[in-house]
Amino acid sequence: MITDKKQIKTELLAGLSTFLATFYIVLVNPAILSEAGMPFSGVVTATVLVTFFGSLMMGVYAKNPIVVAPGMGMNAFFTYTAVKGYGLSYEQALGAVFWAGVLFLFLSLFKAREKIVEAIPVPLRHAVSAGIGLFIAFIGFQNAHFVVDNPSTLVSLASLKDPVPLTFLAGLLFTAILLIKRKTGAIVYGIFFTTLLAWPIGRWWGDASPINYGIPTLVNYTSALAWPDFGLFFKADILGSMKLAFIPVIFVFAFTDLFDSISTFVGLAEASGMKDENGNPTNMRKSLITDSAATLFAGISGSSPGTAFIESAVGIGQGGRTGLTAIFAAVLFLPLLFISPLLSLIPSVASSVALVLVGSFMMRPVLQINWSDPGEAIPCFLSLVLIPFSYSLTLGIVFGFISWTLFQVFSGKIKEISPVLWIINLLSLFLLWI
Repeated sequence: MITDKKQIKTELLAGLSTFLATFYIVLVNPAILSEAGMPFSGVVTATVLVTFFGSLMMGVYAKNPIVVAPGMGMNAFFTYTAVKGYGLSYEQALGAVFWAGVLFLFLSLFKAREKIVEAIPVPLRHAVSAGIGLFIAFIGFQNAHFVVDNPSTLVSLASLKDPVPLTFLAGLLFTAILLIKRKTGAIVYGIFFTTLLAWPIGRWWGDASPINYGIPTLVNYTSALAWPDFGLFFKADILGSMKLAFIPVIFVFAFTDLFDSISTFVGLAEASGMKDENGNPTNMRKSLITDSAATLFAGISGSSPGTAFIESAVGIGQGGRTGLTAIFAAVLFLPLLFISPLLSLIPSVASSVALVLVGSFMMRPVLQINWSDPGEAIPCFLSLVLIPFSYSLTLGIVFGFISWTLFQVFSGKIKEISPVLWIINLLSLFLLWI
């Protein structure tokens, strides 16, 4: 328990900094999940509650200064792969999130996660993380109408005579400058700035525009406040999501969440020095249990999986070292439950700025890949590019695992392949077959 008033003040300021750095998820997550047919206001409520629940549990139970919220990449997988790709209803996709949380919790409680983590090649984890970054950046470019369909080349750059791509570029430049200057909350400011630039487009063109830009207008806007929308609570189709064809979705939700969480905890521990006597992140097991509980709760409340946010490094950099940082950040999210009408005025072109920039942050792990070794570089490259090119996180992961294993076999390193990795490869082949 903290008794030093100076340290309490430091922890509260760290919590505020972390809140400003992660607040964008309340703007971006509903924008992505609403494309799966989910009510925007319901996703806002679910996003805030998952963040509050996960961060509060992280502070009270795991005693770490880390915010937990619906993860970027997983929300894109939910909408563009699970719902639009595999054909799940959003209720079935929520059921898959629930079962992924159960599986993740089981692995965390019985320490099976250590064997899984040890079995998965570290370079592949880096490649998948970066591939997710490319995926969400590609989605951002599409949603901003900066990259458009082309019958000859599949995709091409939009006309820069169009006001929306120009608005996107202005917002991207503004936000990038804030990030370069290391302004706390830069992405949030960038979203608001782009929104202000975009409103005249909706006013001048509106429904008469030849393209539906998703720019909201003030015509039907009556109030900035509204009661929370709990309409997505218990909407998960838990039984319906257990069909054989949907197993890949549960698999990817669970294991990607696991990789992402562990990578985040390790990265934050390295940056802050918060390690136990064995050199592992402080309270790692309790942190993973918290992460899995947030994913389970997300399925129940109506959101994509919850995960630890690497942006928590902002608060840690401000001196946050205890659970009080996460608790204070969690409390700051609660007032956002009541402003869903205000958030709904934020257009996709503004949230796209966040998608592209967050995608760029996720490219950092490629530096850890040995690109001079073909046996490592090729499987990592396949994972990296197939995630965005196939529009499927599942395919990128599967081809990465299978190709890595094949190259190890043909390189005479078959003894280095653990039994757990063989099981993962069998699961990967099963995912391709169904």
